This record gives sequence, structure tokens and C-alpha cells, in this order.
Amino acid sequence: MKEITRLFDFPYYQLENKPNDAALVTKQNGEWVKTSTQEYIDKANAISRALLKLGVKKDDKIAIISTTNRTEWNIMDIGILQIGAQNIPIYPTICAEDYEYVLNHSESIYCFVSDQEVLDKVNKVKKNTGLKDVFSFDQITECKHYSELLELGKDTSNQNEVESRKKEVKPLDLATIIYTSGTTGKPKGVMLSHWNLTSNVLASAPRVPLKGGQNKVLSFLPLCHVFERVLIYVYQHAGASIYYAEAIDKIGENAKDIKPHMMSVVPRLLEKVYDKIMAKAEELSGIKKALFYWAVGLGEIWEPYKKNGAWYEFKLGIANKLIFSKWREGLGGELHTMVSGSAALQPRLTRIFSAAGMQIMEGYGLTETSPVVSVGKYKNNMFKVGSVGIPINNVEVKIAEDGEILIKGPNVMMGYYKDPEKTASVMTGDYFHTGDKGEIDSDGFIKITGRKKEMFKTSGGKYIIPTLLENDLKQSRFIEQIMVIGESEKMPAALIQPNFEFIGDWIEHKKLPVDNTPEAISNSEIIHERIQKEIDKCNEKFGKWEQIKRFELTPDVWSIDDGHLTPTMKMKRDVIKNKYLELIEKIYRP
Repeated sequence: MKEITRLFDFPYYQLENKPNDAALVTKQNGEWVKTSTQEYIDKANAISRALLKLGVKKDDKIAIISTTNRTEWNIMDIGILQIGAQNIPIYPTICAEDYEYVLNHSESIYCFVSDQEVLDKVNKVKKNTGLKDVFSFDQITECKHYSELLELGKDTSNQNEVESRKKEVKPLDLATIIYTSGTTGKPKGVMLSHWNLTSNVLASAPRVPLKGGQNKVLSFLPLCHVFERVLIYVYQHAGASIYYAEAIDKIGENAKDIKPHMMSVVPRLLEKVYDKIMAKAEELSGIKKALFYWAVGLGEIWEPYKKNGAWYEFKLGIANKLIFSKWREGLGGELHTMVSGSAALQPRLTRIFSAAGMQIMEGYGLTETSPVVSVGKYKNNMFKVGSVGIPINNVEVKIAEDGEILIKGPNVMMGYYKDPEKTASVMTGDYFHTGDKGEIDSDGFIKITGRKKEMFKTSGGKYIIPTLLENDLKQSRFIEQIMVIGESEKMPAALIQPNFEFIGDWIEHKKLPVDNTPEAISNSEIIHERIQKEIDKCNEKFGKWEQIKRFELTPDVWSIDDGHLTPTMKMKRDVIKNKYLELIEKIYRP
């Protein structure tokens, strides 16, 4: 086969080099349904033929909105791309008004939805868009089913046209527009070419420890996010079997079922997995409890490449046999690697999970960089706790005078759709301004130190990097979310969403006189005093001007649906500030 230069080349490469009977696997009606590489390509071609019959032209836009990852997403992706049209993935969790904005801004002419809930949101705004029709992956009575296109595409008489369209698609042609879930304002449409993404896949693949075609990966992070989408192409390139989790709350159950070797995660998920493990530990007693905490203590000081010496490794072997093996069993027993991205990961979690035999590969990137800039790899000494690895091949990273990370390479986006001014504002020549601050050490490892925009000055003129304090405090099991505030104020302070689930169990365990409701917890003096201890412990690590002097607890859960968080779980700082103006007044003007 000729060189891979376009996204739809990946399944054909797999068919020629590593054909797989279980290339894509989705659970339907309680059964794992396997799609082979050949069937994947056959169905993608049927979709292409059907879209041509519907009159889809080069550069037409087709939206996909799916609540969960599923095989149909990939079939549609290839079917759309190989006829020169573009795939517009949309976050399912955004509101109907944002659906309307993205569908109109992208000028999408067809939309594919996963289920009734998404369809209802699309139908609410459909009349205000240019959509010609909507198809669903689930069987829904009032919506055309996507199988109608497979039926329409059964007639192979126009396959020649599909082939000629494929030949016309050039590596530098637009492949997709990904609308970033911005923390402020309307989403920006990031234009990525076939080569932006393909070059990123090919340069990232050597960092991923997959062997042969026997690997099973579990996928649950949304495919509309470029991080998971690129990993899916990486897995296809490696010939791995991709199993799609039913839902985020079924990851443990699905992992036990399929026994994956690898999966991608976001830090928030690892934090929740860890919290659940620790909550179970509280139920232990005697020698079992002592052994558990001894093992966790060993994990907290883990260093790569056996730097702690033979005696430590001997003790770790015992901890692995007695304690950590049960952690692995909870995720199927075969999991050896987790790729973490999207936000900063606590070094403590990197150490503990790595000590437990589940290696963490932390990476860094943005939608605008397709996304991978750097990623760790255990082999060849390319791993360092607290770093996001070494840049991948062909990607150049430099630090500007003000500490901002700048990126140059074939992965840098074509620009923001219909917004040349915004595009120009983030580019200096070929270098993309990430808005992140960071450092590169003498070994070439990148460390992220914060967001340029999120850094603020107190009224005393001192600079505060909130993410450093936030990442430290999120290690506390009492704290679910935290946002450090204090721009132009006399001191840093914090708004905190308590970990209501953990605190509820803690109240019960300690038999405390506090009602187990979010309202009561957030107003409890006892809880305030306990969280103050966590704040005091954190403050010891920072200069006096950086320390959090006051905080308030919010009575509700910060969520995507209520607007506190973006679909990738990043805080919408302005939204959170506006929601809790009264609490901020209470902090600074009591």
C-alpha cells in the first residue's frame, strides 16, 4: 500500500497489514458485536455511495452527535471523509442553542445522532438550521435510521465515483472542523486537515506500547474530542481491537468483561477511581487495613527505572501481589498502560498507578495542535513523573520570553473557521501560541506550569498561578473541585465544591452531627474546619503571597449540564465566578 497521508487510509492500511476480526466492538442488547476490518471498510464504502446519491459534494459538512462511542461513528467518519466531505463532530452535552450555533456556523447539511435525547435537542433547533435531514444510530420511530443509507449504498454502480473522489482528496485538504468547548464565549471551529491529524497519528504511534494485533483497548472518552479520535486512528494503525464502553459509569464492568490492555483517561476519572479504592479501604480493619495503607505509602514514593533500589522493589513486589493485583483485577487484570490527557494529572496518582503496574503515559496537546505535542513513554528513559513527556517527531516546542509554550509542526491547525483575525492573533509566523505556560528541562521534558490567561495579579502586585494551588488541593479527598480567585484583590481565596459523596461517608463513619445533604455539608462548621486543615497543609508549600487565606464551600455539584464545566471537564472560570458572586462578596467584603 502507498504511504498513509489521509485519515481514511488507516482502515485500508489495517486491512492490508493487520486485518482484525474484531476491529471495532460495541455492546448492543447485552452482546459485544464485532465488526471486522473488511466489514468496516465495506460499510464505509456503502455510506460513501449513499451520500453521493443524496447529492453530497466535495467540502459539504456532515455533523455527528453521539452520546457514547460506537462503531457507527467510525463507519460514518470514513464514509464522509473519503468523498472529500468534512466530518463535524459535536459534543452531545452542550445545549440545543449551541447545537444550533455549530450546525449553522459549519453549514452542516446532514446530521447523524445517536439516540432520542440528542434527537430531541436537534429537533428543537432544526428549523433554524440548513439541515436537509437527520438520521439516527438507535432505532427511533420518528427519525430515519442510518441503516437506510447502508441499504441505499448496496448498489455498487457508483463505486467508481467514490474511488475518483478518494483520489482527489489531498493530504492538505480540510478533514474536520472541531468546535472547542471554550471556557468563554461561543465555540471556535478549529480546521484540521488530513495531514494535520495523520502526521500526528504517525508521530504518536511509536510512543504507544501496543504489540502486534492481539491488543484490546477500551474507549470511552468522547470521539468528538480530538484526543480520543487520534488515539482511535493510532489503535487502527496498530491493528488493535477497539471496544467501546457502554457508559462512563460502566467502565469497571466493561473492563472486567473484555480485559483491556490499554485505555485513555482524563485525570478526573483517575481521581474518581482512586477515591473509590480508598473509600473501600476505610471498610477494612486490622492487618488488611495496615497492609493496604503500607502499599499505598510505597506507591506514593515510586520512582521509574527502579531508582528507589532493590529493597524498595522487593517490598513493591509484595505490595503488588497482596494489594495492587486486586486493583488491576477491578479493571480486568490485563491493563498495563493508561494514556492521560486533557488536563494536568497529580504526580501522586502517576506514582501510585504506575507502582500498581498500570503505567501512566501523560501527554500534552490542544485541539489546535491535532492534538499531541508531547507524551511520555516508559521505554528508552522517556518518562519523568510530573512532566508531559518529550515532543513527538516533527513537532518543535519553544518557550517564549514570557514563559508561553509555542508550537510549530505539521500538526498545527489550518486556522479557525471563518475567523482569520482570531487565527492571526494566535500565530507568530509558523508558531502557534498555546496560552499555556511551561518549562523544558535539560533532558527535553516539558512541564506545564499554568495557563497564561488564568494567571492573575493581586492588588499588591503579586502574580498567582491558580492551577498550581488547585492541582495540589484536588489531591484531597474532601475536595471535588476548586477554583482559586483573587484578581486585583488583596489576597488569594478559593471557591470549593466539596466531595459530597466522600464527606457523606466520612460523616457516617465518624458519627458526626451533620446532615448528609449538600446544603448542610457546605454550611457546616465541622466540615469547614476539616477542609481548613487541607488548605493549611497545601499553604505550607507556597510563598506567603500565594497562600489561600479564605474559602467558601458551594452547595451544589459543578457540572457540565449546569454550565460550571466544559465537556472536557475544564472549569468555566467566568461562569463559576458569576454563579457565586455572593460567596465572593462574603470572602472579600464580609
